[in-house]
Amino acid sequence: MSRIRIKIKHAIIALAPLPLAINLALAEEPAAKKGVTEAEVQYQAASSPLANEPMHQNIDPKAPPMTEAEFTKARQIYFERCAGCHGVLRKGATGKPLTPDITLPKGTEYLKVFIAYGSPAGMPNWQTSGEMTSQDVDLMARYVQQEPPTPPEFGMKEMKATWKVLVPPEKRPTKKMNNYNLDNLFSTTLRDSGEVALVDGDTKQIINIVKTGYAVHISRMSASGRYLFVIGRDARVNLIDLWMEKPDNVAEIKVGLEARSVDSSKAKGFEDKYAIAGTYWPPQFVLMDGNTLEPLKIVSTRGMTVDTQEYHPEPRVASIVATHDRPEFVVNVKETGKIFLVNYSDLHNLKLTEIDAARFLHDGGWDSTKRYFMVAANQSNKIAVVDTKDGKLESLVEVGKIPHPGRGANFVHPQFGPVWATSHLGDDSVALIGTDPEKHKDQAWKVVQTLKGQGGGSLFIKTHPKSKNLYVDTALNPDPKISQSVAVFDLQDLNKPYQVLPIAEWAGLSDDGAKRVVQPEFNKAGDEVWFSVWSAKDKESALVVIDDKTLKLKKVIKDPKLITPTGKFNVYNTQYDVY
Repeated sequence: MSRIRIKIKHAIIALAPLPLAINLALAEEPAAKKGVTEAEVQYQAASSPLANEPMHQNIDPKAPPMTEAEFTKARQIYFERCAGCHGVLRKGATGKPLTPDITLPKGTEYLKVFIAYGSPAGMPNWQTSGEMTSQDVDLMARYVQQEPPTPPEFGMKEMKATWKVLVPPEKRPTKKMNNYNLDNLFSTTLRDSGEVALVDGDTKQIINIVKTGYAVHISRMSASGRYLFVIGRDARVNLIDLWMEKPDNVAEIKVGLEARSVDSSKAKGFEDKYAIAGTYWPPQFVLMDGNTLEPLKIVSTRGMTVDTQEYHPEPRVASIVATHDRPEFVVNVKETGKIFLVNYSDLHNLKLTEIDAARFLHDGGWDSTKRYFMVAANQSNKIAVVDTKDGKLESLVEVGKIPHPGRGANFVHPQFGPVWATSHLGDDSVALIGTDPEKHKDQAWKVVQTLKGQGGGSLFIKTHPKSKNLYVDTALNPDPKISQSVAVFDLQDLNKPYQVLPIAEWAGLSDDGAKRVVQPEFNKAGDEVWFSVWSAKDKESALVVIDDKTLKLKKVIKDPKLITPTGKFNVYNTQYDVY
């Protein structure tokens, strides 16, 4: 059989003779690969905090031999590179299953090519991209033929062992002890330092750098506006008291081994009473005391998928929001595609309303009335609309490729009335969905208009009730000109071309950072928009503030302590779900 020669950019790589099936697969690769964007690869290949968790190595006599050291290294690579797509247990998530019953028949040589060159379905080309060496590829090809190691469960005993009340409620202030305008405070994720920066929105000064879990995914406010909840990817939840002279941690807990979501109760009579956090591993959510983070009740999310009705052992909790007018949390479960309305009025007789939506639920936000929750089923290319008043699925709306709205954006369309908007990771579209079934019934729960943005790789879209602009980032686009800028649409004339703002250029940073511009966030007044200019942890980053009316630079916030800033959450807008 002939030796294969493949040209990668300017290098020629020679491979040993391969089976005919692999030759054919490689021959078809270039045309099919067009369906996978670099933005998708970057998004899916997020690392998992499980990389360093102790796990047992099962020896499969049918699998290629591996030493304990090789197995440990391969396991770490898997959780850093692969678990986000293929799942902790390798049962499949947004990626295909990689269990031994599938991988052993393929064999090591086939798997090496698959790992090295990727696949049309979205598998990254780990070797030819330079992310893995040929030795790493060989290691991973052997590893996925072994029995997958299972991380430990994390129940009430484990949670309570990590639970710390640093300042008991009775020793906390009885009134606000600082002069900060807390409504205009920004909780800013410092991703790679395991911290959040509390930034004064009026003075643009850093009030405090608070130690948190690794790669804080989200910040959420209590109903009163006093307590800030943050959760890291390592499932550490921190409770920050904003009434203290210098706001800081008053309680913390680990609710699992990997997580993304947290919120607190907002219904009348339950303000600040409960908190909830959902985990990727184990697949579950936990209800906690809202003032101390004491864990009270754990609920598993393992179960059947909405489409094939097959059991899934690892349905991750992707996002959680609290309803404002009833004692319920909306819990979105990624792999099964189910949405739970969790009524917390009686924890001993917990009531769950189970709603079938679509698989791979991720993030979303409220419509302008806060009755309907709009959540992206990202790999299904749909937005699920949940009527939280009637407790049912209202609609599944087809949108573009891999919607990623953050919380989305609400505004009144000049022709179609109230709409909610999402941008996308997989294409350059911005979908506007009608949200008014009363006065605009014909447009409700339909894409009424599609805008064309700068490109794919968008993570967040944002506007404000007092703004006439719609901001769309493209932080994961492979083109630096696009990832370092934002598109701004005029809400009064959506047919006008968008305006590009060179946010990274305005930041005036050194030339060698990635300078990805991510997550527009308004101040309370709705007249400023804040952006993170996100570079690696050893590079300079910044926050850039612009004037919403003039679209001109207003302020650049630089500080050596601003390490990999990403998400920013204005206290007032987060407390009242203003977007």
